[in-house]
Amino acid sequence: MSLCLVAAGKTAVLAVSAFTLSWTHSVEKVEWREHYAVTPAGLVLTEAAVKGSGAGMEPGDGAVLREGWWVWRPDRKPLPKLDLAASGATVSDWQLCHADGCLDLGKAAGADTQIMPCSRTP
Repeated sequence: MSLCLVAAGKTAVLAVSAFTLSWTHSVEKVEWREHYAVTPAGLVLTEAAVKGSGAGMEPGDGAVLREGWWVWRPDRKPLPKLDLAASGATVSDWQLCHADGCLDLGKAAGADTQIMPCSRTP
């Protein structure tokens, strides 16, 4: 599978089957990570982790504390896409990491990005 990133009217294609999306929560200033598999059915959230808890950051059902991170396996249907909004007022960019490296997304206000399996591009 390939992953498509759509931003500013341009599409970038990454030959990946899995990726991690991370960011710092704008209020609590705590890191959040989500691990996804790229499948023909969509993006499958395989694991979520948060480095602490707070407003809007409660660990999910079955979470365990592992090396300072609350980690759990969400039970969700595959997503056709992820929409990442970039307000420019948050603490950090979105970071998308895969086997070959990492990309920073949403650095500037209005630099919104859509992430989806390439078979689902608009």
